[in-house]
Amino acid sequence: MAPPPRPPSVAESRSGSSPTTRQPRLSWPLSPVPVITKYFDAPDTPFGPGHRGVDLAAVPGQDVLAADAGVVVFAGLVGGRPVLSVDHDGGLRTTYEPIAPKVAVGEQVYRGQVLGTVLSGHPGCTVAACLHWGVRRGEEYVDPLALTGEAGEYRLKPWGGGR
Repeated sequence: MAPPPRPPSVAESRSGSSPTTRQPRLSWPLSPVPVITKYFDAPDTPFGPGHRGVDLAAVPGQDVLAADAGVVVFAGLVGGRPVLSVDHDGGLRTTYEPIAPKVAVGEQVYRGQVLGTVLSGHPGCTVAACLHWGVRRGEEYVDPLALTGEAGEYRLKPWGGGR
């Protein structure tokens, strides 16, 4: 005799999904899912060297999509490059560059909404254009790929807790 079926959890009944299929925290800012040309490399110190996001292969003029619902908090130049930032629930902030924005500061955006278009000229880009996509939680930079459900490129760093 088979055991009785398990009732769905509250989260499952609200979302209609199974316990093994979870929507990623963030969606990709480009469609289709792009090739990653440079991976995240967290700095060892707050102002140390590193790569505080991922570079995604794009085509000049390609739509840049909001990774989640939020509010546009910045659209302007940083170091001479056009950047757009969106604040999301949970203390996350996503940044996109170089971008020609189609939204304004203070505007609420939804997941998948077009924020602007990719511009060519991202330093170090090995293809026609790259979108640099960064994510911060508070003041800490985090790997955007970890929030899409994708595995990033991982490097072991010395621990320093030797024997």
